[in-house]
Amino acid sequence: LPVTIRTVDVGADKPLDDRRPDTHLNPALGLRAIRWSLSEPAMFLTQLRAILRAAAHGRVHLLIPMLAHAGEIRQTLELIDKARAQLDERGRVYGSVSLGAMIEIPAAALSMRLFLRHFDFLSIGTNDLIQYTLAIDRADESVAHLYDQLHPAVLRLVAEVIAEGRAQGKAVSVCGEMAGDPLYTELLLGMGLRNFSMHPGNILEIKQQVLRADLGELVDDDRVGLPDVHAAEEGQLGHVLPAAHHQRQDIFVAAAIGMPCAEVLDAMRGRGVHDAGAGVDADVIGEVDR
Repeated sequence: LPVTIRTVDVGADKPLDDRRPDTHLNPALGLRAIRWSLSEPAMFLTQLRAILRAAAHGRVHLLIPMLAHAGEIRQTLELIDKARAQLDERGRVYGSVSLGAMIEIPAAALSMRLFLRHFDFLSIGTNDLIQYTLAIDRADESVAHLYDQLHPAVLRLVAEVIAEGRAQGKAVSVCGEMAGDPLYTELLLGMGLRNFSMHPGNILEIKQQVLRADLGELVDDDRVGLPDVHAAEEGQLGHVLPAAHHQRQDIFVAAAIGMPCAEVLDAMRGRGVHDAGAGVDADVIGEVDR
């Protein structure tokens, strides 16, 4: 398997220097991730050169966080080319990398054709995608109860990114709490997901869920990955969950039409569905191969 290296992803809940707290009113919307890297090109070029040199020793996937604009994509690609040119000038050996983008902003999820023209793979960062889709600061306890992985708009964005990637033959992974929570494993498999990124402590439990799943029943190639928010709101979740989920489909329908996550979890526990709690943000890529 390749090593996936994400470029510097600082800001908001990942401060670069704990001794200097972020004073912005909403740091989640400020200078973070690729925005910060592009504002510090000397630092960014140093990291890019290091990653390219590491690729001479094995397969490397280079992952860019929090892209949203065509201009950001263009600037990033130009700096990668510049890093290669600098290594050529210095006579340094380097390797080729597969280039990927984090899909963490709704604008990115709705611009798949643009992204897939430039990137070899995608990684859906569900923690931030949910936060930005629902306009919730997940660090603010007063609105934490509104953070809902099963909101129909969130499900639709995730499913459409997976479907578009599959249609164009590009690998798509999901990271964040959804990927490491066994509660959502079959749902994501049914959407067509085959790559999960999670904390190492969650791998065994998610692997067990995957091995128990019947992909032949979970995946309907005619419908997978094409949820309809309006249909979900009306209680028709066939495009989000395959027919194999008949015994639990009503629970997910309730979630999609707005039942709070706590009630959904209670309902699932009542049906004997295992809930082990959420995983943490992902740094390890695990590939599902069945």
